[in-house]
Amino acid sequence: MKKRVVIGFLGVTLDQGRARRWQRWRPTVSLCEQPDLPIDRFELLYPPGYETLANRVKNDLAGVSPSTEVRLTPLVTQDPWDFEEVYASLHDFARGYTFDIDNEEYLVHITTGTHVAQICWFLLTEARYLPARLVQTAPPQQTDEGESGPGTVSIIDLDLSRYNHIAQRFKREREETVSFLKAGIATRNPRFNALIDQIERVAVRSRAPILLIGPTGAGKSFLARRVYELKRNRHQLDGSFIEINCATLRGDSAMSTLFGHVKGAFTGAQSARGGLLRAADRGLLFLDEIGELGMDEQAMLLKAVEEKRFSPVGADVEVSSDFQLIAGTHRDLRTMVAQGAFREDLYARINLWTYDLPGLAGRIEDIEPNLEFELDRFGHEQGEQVRFNVEARRRYLDFATSARAAWTGNFRELSASVTRMATLADAGRITEDNAAQEIERLQRTWTPPLAEADVVIRTLGARADEYDLFDRLQLQRVLEVCETSVSLSDAGRKLFAVSRQSRKQPNDADRLRKYLARFDVEWGDWLSVHDDR
Repeated sequence: MKKRVVIGFLGVTLDQGRARRWQRWRPTVSLCEQPDLPIDRFELLYPPGYETLANRVKNDLAGVSPSTEVRLTPLVTQDPWDFEEVYASLHDFARGYTFDIDNEEYLVHITTGTHVAQICWFLLTEARYLPARLVQTAPPQQTDEGESGPGTVSIIDLDLSRYNHIAQRFKREREETVSFLKAGIATRNPRFNALIDQIERVAVRSRAPILLIGPTGAGKSFLARRVYELKRNRHQLDGSFIEINCATLRGDSAMSTLFGHVKGAFTGAQSARGGLLRAADRGLLFLDEIGELGMDEQAMLLKAVEEKRFSPVGADVEVSSDFQLIAGTHRDLRTMVAQGAFREDLYARINLWTYDLPGLAGRIEDIEPNLEFELDRFGHEQGEQVRFNVEARRRYLDFATSARAAWTGNFRELSASVTRMATLADAGRITEDNAAQEIERLQRTWTPPLAEADVVIRTLGARADEYDLFDRLQLQRVLEVCETSVSLSDAGRKLFAVSRQSRKQPNDADRLRKYLARFDVEWGDWLSVHDDR
């Protein structure tokens, strides 16, 4: 049975009383006199100058409820009617308090203290900084003999409509939460900032599954862990963060890894196994590359998500696990559903909150701040501070943000690139030579796919960045035709096959030559670079 803990203010007026104090109703004392509400511990907060009263009330509580432990905590506030000051003090108390929600239940006593304190208690409880219920005490009814009994206790709601000026504090708190979620994600990208903002809202208000779509290295795993830490700080989860890449699950072991098995379920099952879903009970389960799961595993997962129950391999009895699911994938699950490779019902269940995480190529403006983030991380891990020379930084950024940089590995590849330069840097400075060597290395890494896919970059080199995407895409197709043509005239006939029919003198070669000249490309130059004919 859980212990009951009360947190509340000392009532500097209502809890007063000296010689005649036992003949009057005192809310703090009366709360511990309730016959149906035994209290194991009372966290009694008191303002400066009231230590004597606090100790008197503590001694009185020992008399009426000897089993109740009373802890006195001074709370320094200069003005008990200042919303911001009181909220900040109680917020600091809540964040510094060690809650044990597995073994203790918490009540926040709001009868004592100013109206401002009562509202602040409500805000902190509603936001789950205090994993508690609000409790109010009331005096007993008057009789001819005076007050009789300890009074009553009730759980109440508060009307916050009169306190709209606290909204700014709410706004700052939410911004702090978003900052927490983005910690370690250096971004200047407006779309990504808006995406993180919405994920934050959903994370603290819902336990429904979340689906993160994005290429490998886009940060799905990192973001899932931050969501878990955010919800755990809000006392919305008290279990573990469990992560598995479904692409690593193969054959018969997939079922056992996810759902567990009983002893003797199959050859080699010499002992029972709990499985990852049970390990995630009351926590968060992140299934990366969920599209790689087999159909049987998908069916079992759907049942576990919807009913919180499933059967381990070889078991006759179902087990339960209450977890929140975040799924990740780089695949188009809608296409997989249409092809029969992914269950439509499971997709519908995890598609309530779906977010597309852009790769590094879609967040070019984030390359620069991530350079600093990666250097700081390197310094923290290696104990050595490393920085760029001005020219080295400029040269690397010019390349990293250009069309020549493919960033196929996304942020993971950027991290590796910075780590290499920092490791090779002498005296803590990345020089222009270090940057040049790293640029050459990256270009070699990306050359094979670029040679096959982007003839524009191979032809124009760094000049490709000078043209709009529209022009590059058009030039791409023209150059691809040129590569398969035996001459300028042959390429022109293919490219102008329709319009040349309305011309008396088509001059296909001349038209193509003038088009290529717009990009400072000549047929002779093309042959010397790309053709051995």
